[in-house]
Amino acid sequence: MAERSFAKEVKKLRLGSGQTFHGEGILAVTKGLLQSGVAYVGGYQGSPVSHLMDVLADGQEILEELGVHFEANGSEATAAAMLSASISYPLRAAVTWKSTVGTNVASDALSNLASAGVIGGTVIIIGEDYGEGASIMQERSHAFAMKSQMWLINPRPNLPKMVDMLEKSFQLSEASNTPLFFQMRIRACHLHGQFEAKDNVPPRFTVRDALDNPNREADKIILPPFTFLHEKHKIEQRWPAAVKYIVDHGLNEIFDGPEKDIGIIFEGGLYNVVIRALQMMGLADSLGETQVPLYVMNVTYPLVDGELTAFARTKKAVLMVEEGQPNYIEQSLNKIFNDGELTCKISGKDVLPPSGEYTGQVMKDGIADFLKKYQPDLLPDDVRDNTTVVDLSELDRAIPARPPGLCTGCPERPFFAAMKMLEKEYGEIHISADIGCNSFGTLPPFQIGNTIMGYGLGAASSSAFSSVRGKRAISIMGDGGFWHNGLTSGIGSAVYNNSDNVFIIVDNGYAAATGGQYIPSSARTLKQDERKARIQDAVQGVGVKWVRTMRSYDIAPVKSLVCEAMTSKFIGPKVIVIEGECMLNRQRREKPIMVQNIKSGRRETKARFYVEAETCTGDHACIRLSGCPSLTIKSSEDILREDPVAYVDNSCVGCGVCGDNAHVAVLCPSFSRAELVFNPNPWDRLKHSLRQAVIGFLQRRADRKRMRVML
Repeated sequence: MAERSFAKEVKKLRLGSGQTFHGEGILAVTKGLLQSGVAYVGGYQGSPVSHLMDVLADGQEILEELGVHFEANGSEATAAAMLSASISYPLRAAVTWKSTVGTNVASDALSNLASAGVIGGTVIIIGEDYGEGASIMQERSHAFAMKSQMWLINPRPNLPKMVDMLEKSFQLSEASNTPLFFQMRIRACHLHGQFEAKDNVPPRFTVRDALDNPNREADKIILPPFTFLHEKHKIEQRWPAAVKYIVDHGLNEIFDGPEKDIGIIFEGGLYNVVIRALQMMGLADSLGETQVPLYVMNVTYPLVDGELTAFARTKKAVLMVEEGQPNYIEQSLNKIFNDGELTCKISGKDVLPPSGEYTGQVMKDGIADFLKKYQPDLLPDDVRDNTTVVDLSELDRAIPARPPGLCTGCPERPFFAAMKMLEKEYGEIHISADIGCNSFGTLPPFQIGNTIMGYGLGAASSSAFSSVRGKRAISIMGDGGFWHNGLTSGIGSAVYNNSDNVFIIVDNGYAAATGGQYIPSSARTLKQDERKARIQDAVQGVGVKWVRTMRSYDIAPVKSLVCEAMTSKFIGPKVIVIEGECMLNRQRREKPIMVQNIKSGRRETKARFYVEAETCTGDHACIRLSGCPSLTIKSSEDILREDPVAYVDNSCVGCGVCGDNAHVAVLCPSFSRAELVFNPNPWDRLKHSLRQAVIGFLQRRADRKRMRVML
């Protein structure tokens, strides 16, 4: 179960030589893997490559036909460790995860993998979650490539180029015995296009072949003195081999132009935005023909000194376009030009922002500033005269901020409402939050959570307070984070240190924040219709004695249970599992069935909540307490009231949290519940007729009384 099914699209993975593939970037990458003869694949879901895991899951039949092993790994570290099979065997392998957070998690295994080297082509497809659409801290993966001497492919966002670069990445890895990163930016993952397909290739050497022919190479074990030889081998053999392959196969691209005095050097992933900026200034056309020469670094590590100096030797100045900090490439470029005794000037962060994503307007402004310094005659008159300056502050005032929030009917919403009500009575509590849907509880209206330190690290984040008696801290994490590493890093550590804190695990049944993928405690798993593990059993297995379970929608009992944990005389870790299925996944499962039943004439009911406008007080405390997207406001029909009243719109899924909140928090009794009946049976129709008759009688009597009073 995931937010998007690729069951239909994966049929395109069967396309062969001479056929044209049309589709999304993430599907094209999967096709590239199959065309490359990959032997095993895996990874961990996360933006923007969650869909790659979904495609692989939906395409298992095709993978099995080719003899490709697929595994949904428990974490990024697990995925990276799986690549060890390619150290001693000619197995082509690929794994994927969200970066930079996923690369942080996998860094230990990657360091060892890069040290030993590989003989089978090894590609790590990283989703570079950087820029305007990012959901994490703003860092780049470039440092990991430099640190571990792993090559970094940053392909031009164009389906034929991306697929070609992926196929050549396996060859580059094998030519240099080095694992490498294949960087997919957010927009590259989701762009659409076409390319000429090739036949899928079964792996030349399979995991079965490896097991049938075990091979042990002692000099690849990560122990001294071999580790010192590994470092020497990286620099003296692997690096030159990589550079030779890059040059011989033209992995980097040069787009020449008539202007010979200047040029632009940039990472391949920035090609589209650079071309767009040049188009906006009349210096390139829609087909990519450019007046300014471009050097496109589809390989951003290692740099090819000879290509760079050849491109810049006759130029007066070049613009180095590199997003983010530190400006690794610009610094290296200065060294390369200095060693080559070039007089060419280098611009970069002097005309472009030192940090942040280079959007179209940002890139246009930066290139314009570069041209003003070195080739002003190329600038259009309006740019040269600064007559088209865009005031972004006006945009900020016109567009309201839209921070992320919990979905309509989310089972975590009632839990956070209960926590908010508890704080009103108990006082403020230090709460360590976690990555995932539960992180949205740190935002209004709940504002529950002091810190977020990493996926599954919510429990560990409160460890500094574990020995304080009389006042307890609370840690919150989701079930996905729990299985990722929270069980060992948080709960296991709390047992070992006899922490007195309270640990709340929100079990919504899926890795919900990344699209609803299955986890060990899901009602079913990726390959079987059965639950593999229970969170309660796992925490008891590591020694937790105080464990409680509660349904998340039971607001009052949840509030009482957390209060009990905070005031209990029991000394030791106290774990509460709050259960409630992710509403999005539940709707994805139930709505198609309901629609089909209604079409076939079967009886179906649907709960809906609404607000009695006459009894609504208008203070909107219900909205401040739940923050549900379906709970909004509308103008009052009462001409004597100026304040708007609460209103439940048609996106309501009938979870009932708004009404329960009003009851538990003792708010105004304006919420009511109705049942929509589809394809009613005779009994439903009879009840409806009787109700209408009684209501009509009472309404007419009330109208007669009102008339007598008026007379």
